[in-house]
Amino acid sequence: MSDVDVLVIGGGISGLAVARLLAHRGLRAEVWEKEARPGGKIATDQRDGYLTERAAAMVLNFRPEVSRFMRDFDLTDSRIMRDGAANRYLVDHGRLLQVPLKIGAMICSPLWSTRGKLRLLAEPFIPRGKNENETVAEFVNRRLGSEVLEKAMGPFITGPLASDPDLASALATLPRLIALEKRYGSLTLGVFVHKVLQRRTAVETEAFSFRGGMATLIDKLAQSDGVCFRSQRSVTELIPRGNGWTIHATSPQGEHSVRARQVVLCVPADVAASLLEPVDNDLAELLSGIEYAPISVVHTGFAEQAFSRPLNGAGFLVPRGEGGAVTGCSWMSGMYPDRAPAGKLLLSSYLGGACAPSVAAMDEQQSTAATLQTLRSLLQVRGDPEMVHVDRHRQGLPLYHGAYPARLKAIGERLRFSPGLYLEANYRGGISIRDRILCAYRAVERIESAMAARDSSKAGQKTPYATTELAGLVAK
Repeated sequence: MSDVDVLVIGGGISGLAVARLLAHRGLRAEVWEKEARPGGKIATDQRDGYLTERAAAMVLNFRPEVSRFMRDFDLTDSRIMRDGAANRYLVDHGRLLQVPLKIGAMICSPLWSTRGKLRLLAEPFIPRGKNENETVAEFVNRRLGSEVLEKAMGPFITGPLASDPDLASALATLPRLIALEKRYGSLTLGVFVHKVLQRRTAVETEAFSFRGGMATLIDKLAQSDGVCFRSQRSVTELIPRGNGWTIHATSPQGEHSVRARQVVLCVPADVAASLLEPVDNDLAELLSGIEYAPISVVHTGFAEQAFSRPLNGAGFLVPRGEGGAVTGCSWMSGMYPDRAPAGKLLLSSYLGGACAPSVAAMDEQQSTAATLQTLRSLLQVRGDPEMVHVDRHRQGLPLYHGAYPARLKAIGERLRFSPGLYLEANYRGGISIRDRILCAYRAVERIESAMAARDSSKAGQKTPYATTELAGLVAK
């Protein structure tokens, strides 16, 4: 049985980012992944000259930590920045309208009625909310009005986040907007103050992918110096022992065991619950209560001549009231030309989510038919695609529904009773790659602090680990 400082269970972006940062700081870590390849749902496929992404297709960044991560680990040169216009469109009464990105343009946009525009202008005069358990729908309705909810914020929640605005926690889903209201009393005033006083701590917003697709990011992290990635290791048991943990796993090569001072679980909530049930049943129950939404991604490749209009933008989102199975569509080759052969266009359409769970029961033929119906209606596409591929995810994205912050707080409190155990996955801290890298930095800081505290504590003295861990979790 070997020893490591930290064992990371799960080789998706969360686990790989944690492992890379640990190695950078001189800690001996291993990553155990049950699948044959790293990346989890993130994977890139090549088909007939088209490059498709099974899940995340890009990184949208405005955090300096992510920029530092790319720079420190030699990832910057592999990036490709988003090309072309960043215009986003919204389906409104069966037609595409451009989504305004600035306040002035929002007021003039045909998306809103006169009443909706007046309601939007009244935002600075709306008092702060007092309900910490507001849903997204309640928060946006209160601050910006029902039209902004249905035609702007709602499609973002149902599309990229796959959630239901009527159920999603505003605090968990829209933390930046909640923070602006809490500090300034107004979203409009908060944005204005940040711009005028230049108090933004974020970098300029940028969207990028990688040469060869998102798999390039995954492969570079898994093959980094100091990152010991072990595939096809399925963990069967976690056993707390003294000042550490014993972990058992199986693989095609046999059984494996390791002793680790710290363990980081970077796996879906239900998998974590199954592993932790013998250790802490209360913690396992909290994790098993986290729901996931089913999602399908339908990739279609067309000749440019199939479209009667240019695709000058990033894609479109579909409000709930418009009906249909498609929640949004990314015009991938317009943003990243290497995603399609010359003279061809690649579109990736997204179906399902919390508001359309029946999509999970649709087979590939049905998903494709629903997608083509939407594309032909909105984009006047002629003919059939020359390439079609469907990626289906039964557990696509975690749903931050209900009193989700209270659930996370309860999870943090239970972790006090399992020193050396960390939960780092997209059900905590955000689903984007940007969020996962940011959470990885915070996790590694807590791991280092805990290990230093243990090393410096004298025999018989109580380690401050539990306090340090809880403080870090609450700060998130």
